[in-house]
Amino acid sequence: MENQPTIMVTNDDGIDAPGLRALVQVLVSTRRFQVLVCAPDSEQSAVSHSITWRHPIAARRVEIEGATAYAIAGTPADCTSLGISKSLFPLIPDLVISGINMGSNCGYHIVYSGTVAGAREAFFNDIPAISISYDWFGGQSKVENFTLAAEACMPIITAALVEIKKKTYPLRCFLNIDLPTDVANNK
Repeated sequence: MENQPTIMVTNDDGIDAPGLRALVQVLVSTRRFQVLVCAPDSEQSAVSHSITWRHPIAARRVEIEGATAYAIAGTPADCTSLGISKSLFPLIPDLVISGINMGSNCGYHIVYSGTVAGAREAFFNDIPAISISYDWFGGQSKVENFTLAAEACMPIITAALVEIKKKTYPLRCFLNIDLPTDVANNK
C-alpha cells in the first residue's frame, strides 16, 4: 500500500452520511488507494469555512471497512485541517475529497457549503482537493444513487491523481463537482 496514492475523505453531512460511505466504499473497492477518513461526528451543513478555536476538538476512531477513519467534533474545515496535520494520520494525503454531499453546491452556494470548505481548506494548504455534491431530489433520489455518483467521479479522481503524480496538477485551484439528480442517464 505504500506506493498507492493516499486519499483523505471528509464532508459536511457527517461520518455516517450515505454519500461519504458510498464514496469510501467505491474508493476502497478499487484497491488502488490508501483511504483515510476525517469527517464531522454530526451534520455540519452550511457552516461555510468556520473553524473551532475556543475549545479543543475531540477525535474518535470509527470503523469503516478498508479505511482508517476518525469522527471529529468540529467543522469540515477543522476535519481537513486535522486530517492533513499528521496528528491523526502518519502522512499527508495526495488528494482530499469532500463529499459526496446530499444536495447541490453550485453558484453562490459554494460560499456557504461546508462540503466545499472541506476541499478549500486543503487547497489553502497546497493539497489538491475536490468537492463532490449530488443534486438530491426528495421523492426521486435514492441512497443507491450515491454509489452511482461516486462511480461517475472515478475517472476524474483517477485523472487528478495521475496529474498529481506527474506534478502537473494545477495548485491554484480545486475542483467542485456537482452531479445531476439522474446520474445514470447523464454523461
